Amino acid sequence: MQTYETTFRVRYAETDQMGVVYYANYFVWMEVGRVEYCRSIGILYRDLEKELGVGLAVAGADCRYLYPARYDDLIRVRTGVSEAGPRMLTFSYEIENAESGRTLAKGHTKHVFVDRAMKPCKLPKEFRPLFETE
Repeated sequence: MQTYETTFRVRYAETDQMGVVYYANYFVWMEVGRVEYCRSIGILYRDLEKELGVGLAVAGADCRYLYPARYDDLIRVRTGVSEAGPRMLTFSYEIENAESGRTLAKGHTKHVFVDRAMKPCKLPKEFRPLFETE
């Protein structure tokens, strides 16, 4: 599985009073990883949406929390496509402390391609090889 790594620091606004990252922010980080993964293979979300009228609707999301991230930690999100088809994609994520290498969380998101009316559709054929779809 091809992966892409995104690195950033935990911002104060992402934490609670104890300096621990609020759990929902891991899903935001997954989105950052997903967008950057797509950019790395030559696909910009805005081009899919504006030019082709194709969106990626979230059909499912899961995150397993292993250790807490804290304010100012350097975070690495490793993103890859773990399952692909002409109508859907599943992205997998591993979120780790980039300095210690400790895995903090693992998760995945499942997406369905939709048209402007939010009806399921197929990804245009010219883009399928980029996601390794059939």
